Amino acid sequence: MKQKTLYTCQQCGHQSPRWLGKCPDCNQWNTLVEETVTLSKRGRGLSAPAPATPLKLTEISSSEEDRIACGIGELDRVLGGGVVPGSLTLIGGDPGIGKSTLILQAIDRLAHSGKALYVTGEESVRQVKLRGSRLGVGASDLYLLAETALESILDQVQKIQPAFLVVDSIQTVCSAALESAPGSVSQVRECAGRLMQVAKGEGIPTFIIGHVTKDGSIAGPRVLEHMVDTVLYFEGDGGHPYRVLRAVKNRFGSTNEIGVFEMCEAGLREVANPSELFLAERPVNEAGSAVIPTLEGTRPILVEVQALVSSSAFGTPRRTSMGLDPNRVALLVAVLEKKAGLMMPGQDIFVNVVGGVRIAEPAVDLATLAALASSHLNRPIPQKTLLFGEVGLSGEVRAVSRPELRLKEAARLGFEHCLLPQGNLKNLDRPAGMTLHGIRTVSEVLDIVFE
Repeated sequence: MKQKTLYTCQQCGHQSPRWLGKCPDCNQWNTLVEETVTLSKRGRGLSAPAPATPLKLTEISSSEEDRIACGIGELDRVLGGGVVPGSLTLIGGDPGIGKSTLILQAIDRLAHSGKALYVTGEESVRQVKLRGSRLGVGASDLYLLAETALESILDQVQKIQPAFLVVDSIQTVCSAALESAPGSVSQVRECAGRLMQVAKGEGIPTFIIGHVTKDGSIAGPRVLEHMVDTVLYFEGDGGHPYRVLRAVKNRFGSTNEIGVFEMCEAGLREVANPSELFLAERPVNEAGSAVIPTLEGTRPILVEVQALVSSSAFGTPRRTSMGLDPNRVALLVAVLEKKAGLMMPGQDIFVNVVGGVRIAEPAVDLATLAALASSHLNRPIPQKTLLFGEVGLSGEVRAVSRPELRLKEAARLGFEHCLLPQGNLKNLDRPAGMTLHGIRTVSEVLDIVFE
């Protein structure tokens, strides 16, 4: 047996032979923890695979992997069409957001296609059974195992030979080959590596659930995200019933797709039409409300952007943004003041995307700007009007991608007017019953909306 002491950063995984107050890789303070690594002569890993043989690029089959539908349409959409054999998928999210609930529902449906093993390191099998009963889980080929020792888990995998494997969570699993505590960088990296060998070697689709830190990243090292094939993040607010499942990495599909769920008493329910859900409680003829057709992958979703502009009681006005980049909102306020003459130096400004949705694309600029102007002027935007487009620093409105999909979704929900960039009107199929207004500058938006 050989022992080696290293100091490992718990944020990024950087290792140093001596203690440092500041990690030289991620620049975080007091994150290096002493870990003793014990290596046996046999090595830590599984049996060594047979040496690989180089193949010509033209000899390699380019056919797509066979996918297994898990029966939850929103999850299949995010995965790229289903579960790929031998894939390793990491699911992260805040505590209580619904990670275990979603995977338990999915593995129950997958168990109808073959044996499934659900390994829980945080709950007893009785607790999982009680939660499964509430969710309607009852597949006959679904096995539960309460275990945290990696070697015992791999032994059961060899005995049961499951077609699907779930580990909840990776931070609770530890290997006897290492002396560090469960959840440390070394343990997380080692256990994930061993599970990856099993998934690839045996062709078992494997799901691992990971905790997140206060800053929203997967607890443990970033290298965990590099090791897996797919990384899914659960987003949402505890005060809202809606959950958004977003792919931030996917070797077998697009990383732009999202799945929308609603948390209810019987678990997570798919939301096939999120646009109607997000606009269901939109106020009628209220100032500060605008609708934006945003794109998430290939799916257009209509969401409401609300703005509130009011007099500040303090010397420094507040600028608060939820669901949008605060720096982008500050930019739009400056454009309104400089190019449209709406002066708001002593005003508190609050912007919110309804439903807990986060929007990162620049197409939301025009709707956010219109909502700010509407609240400042106390004049509502017409109820059947929506806006989209990117706003530049000189006040110009720039074209955005996929306007046809956005307009088609808006027409389906009964919108009659749309303000969009003039550049998007070229060769654009106009939806029946909808009037389109091409916009070149910010001042034109105010003239049309508040005429």
